[in-house]
Amino acid sequence: MAAITPQRAAPARPQRTPRPVRAVQYVLLLGVAALFVGPLYWLLTTALKAPDEIYQFPPAWWPSALTWENFGLAWEAAPFDRFFLNSTIATVAGTALKVANAVLTAYAFAYLRFPFKNTLFLLILGAMMVPGHVTLLPNYLTMATLGWINTYAGLIIPGIGSAFATFLMRQHFRTLPREVTDAASVDGAGHLRTLWQVVLPMSRPMLVTVVVITAVEEWNNFVWPLIVTNTEEMRTLPVGLLILKDQEGLSNWGTIMAGTLIVLVPMLVIFFVAQRWIVGGITAGAVKG
Repeated sequence: MAAITPQRAAPARPQRTPRPVRAVQYVLLLGVAALFVGPLYWLLTTALKAPDEIYQFPPAWWPSALTWENFGLAWEAAPFDRFFLNSTIATVAGTALKVANAVLTAYAFAYLRFPFKNTLFLLILGAMMVPGHVTLLPNYLTMATLGWINTYAGLIIPGIGSAFATFLMRQHFRTLPREVTDAASVDGAGHLRTLWQVVLPMSRPMLVTVVVITAVEEWNNFVWPLIVTNTEEMRTLPVGLLILKDQEGLSNWGTIMAGTLIVLVPMLVIFFVAQRWIVGGITAGAVKG
């Protein structure tokens, strides 16, 4: 007599969302997208419009003729070449130092044993809740004492510690399989070799996420460069936009919008290149506490 094999129940099909609900969801998504994309679109079109079209009513949604002269006028109205160089140096150096500091600190909190480890990590979490403006005066007095006012060191060094980046990297390191790092230790690898050859290759999405977030923060930093520099030769691009607005006033919005695009485009390019890593990296950082 043949054995009777039990039949497996067919998997339940996921219930489809009703069409009216999906239509409402799409409308809401389009509305949210318009809130974010609309100002960017208006920024782009204004930078490409002639002055008479900017103040036209009803507004022209697309320029009748592309006016590229606004970018040249913005570049010449303020020393944007110097601003761009200063922002690039501050962003590259600041991001490299901040990410290196965060990675090393996070590795120590995730894999090493030392006294008051949890207490120190709580202090780092507490630093995330302190507004940055609270540290402006102490940092400025320290830079003045060291003679670093209006220097690249003064622009970069005070910001190389990031509690947020340390938190993200530490949380991600704790999700990695401990067996892999234990195997590297058995093979004779030290902590730096384990970090460089084992931990970081497995943490590439989170590492890219932290680099992008840090780079955007450094590139858009306005208050600290405004305070710690006092000559145009050391100003950065966000401060340069303020100088451009003061020079152009409120009459030549095409030039001001063109200058804003000059500041905006590099970070947009970096974001679109790295966006496939960012979502996975941020999600991975919140998995394990």
